[in-house]
Amino acid sequence: MRPPVHAARAAAHARIVAVMSLLAFAAMASHIATAQEIYAGKFPQQTGEDLFKNICQGCHMPDVKGAISASAYPALAANPRLVAAIYPITVVVNGQRAMPPFGESLSDEQVANVINYVRTHFGNHYKDQVTPAAVKAQRH
Repeated sequence: MRPPVHAARAAAHARIVAVMSLLAFAAMASHIATAQEIYAGKFPQQTGEDLFKNICQGCHMPDVKGAISASAYPALAANPRLVAAIYPITVVVNGQRAMPPFGESLSDEQVANVINYVRTHFGNHYKDQVTPAAVKAQRH
C-alpha cells in the first residue's frame, strides 16, 4: 500500500531541505578556519586587511588605538615605531610582551601583507613595502 500523496510530498520536501542545509553548511565551513587549523598555523586570510580584522584588531582594537586591560596593547595608529620595517616584522614574527609570536602561524607573504596594511592605513603613511623576502630573512 502506498503512503498518501501529502505524506510522500512532505517526506520529499524534508529530504530536499536536509540536503540543501548540508550543502549550505559545507559551503560555509569551507571558508571558516577551524581551531585545529589555526593552532596548526593555517590562517586562511591572505590580504592585509582580512588578516588585521581577523587576528590583530581583537587586541589592538578596530580603530588601532590600542587598549589597556589585563595587558597593554599599543596603538598602531600614527605609530612612529613603524617607520623602520624591521620593527613590525620582528614583533609579528617573534612576539613581544603580551603579543604572541605569529611566525609559525603566518606565511612570509601573510606577515608582509598585514604589516603593509597597518603601515599604510590608520594615519600611517610609510610607503616602502615589506616583502616576503624581508620577512623570511628575519625568521630565526
